[in-house]
Amino acid sequence: MSEDTSRRPSWLKVRMPTGGQFAEVRKLVAQHHLHTVCESARCPNVGHCWSRRTATFMILGDVCTRNCRFCAVKTGKPTAVDLDEPRRVAEAVRTLNLRYAVITSVTRDDLEDGGASIFAETIRQIRAAVPGCQVEVLIPDFKGSAAALRTVLDANPDVLNHNLETVPRLYRQVRPQANYARSLQVLERARRAGFVTKSGLMLGLGESLDEVKEVMRDLRSVGCQILTLGQYLQPTRQHLPVARFVPPEEFDALRDYGLAIGFQHVASGPLVRSSFHADEQAVQAGVAKQVA
Repeated sequence: MSEDTSRRPSWLKVRMPTGGQFAEVRKLVAQHHLHTVCESARCPNVGHCWSRRTATFMILGDVCTRNCRFCAVKTGKPTAVDLDEPRRVAEAVRTLNLRYAVITSVTRDDLEDGGASIFAETIRQIRAAVPGCQVEVLIPDFKGSAAALRTVLDANPDVLNHNLETVPRLYRQVRPQANYARSLQVLERARRAGFVTKSGLMLGLGESLDEVKEVMRDLRSVGCQILTLGQYLQPTRQHLPVARFVPPEEFDALRDYGLAIGFQHVASGPLVRSSFHADEQAVQAGVAKQVA
């Protein structure tokens, strides 16, 4: 008998965003003509994070060239690259007085370097505008280009994040334009170059517990240090349905397993997302300094 996923369980209910801090962040994002994954991906934690005056900036526009069936970000033909975007992101980081900034992007397979140069320039602009600010980047796979990855790494991010998202068996269904081995290679190359690496999985798409553990072992085999595990939530009816709501105790057990096999930090819970309290994740992993 299949599980009833028509209603979210109590542990997935979140408060609606309210308050002055939330409104201030939304106004700032609009003023600087920026995009956030918080809005574009319909993150359930947007109210919490923006009320803390934190946001995950999404560069290279808001239109993705891929059509992942779990993601709410728009797909289609992107607009031209905005070369002033890195400066505006840095200005927003300075206005928010962030000491730990998270930068992600849409996937831009239409660009020769996949947008790597814009990632690098954004890191540099943030460091110039806010000296001492730590920067985590959540990057696409750049179609496996070692040169594009090197461009980002040359800008010296504090944490290099690339999400595997799901187990290999489900890639064709969930991420048809991605490749599991290629994504692992991105993380392996970054780790071999001496960078802190991080990845994440969504649960509840039809994977088995054994498959999740196998992916966790694969990540450890390439030196990945930080892992996030969260519940997949269907953003619209056009996206993949939720196969199962994973209870909190299973997330707790997977966190314990991850720590046992060598991850320095595992954030595991129904509402966990890659950039949710990313500053605290890095501190708890021992790879970043405490953020005031």
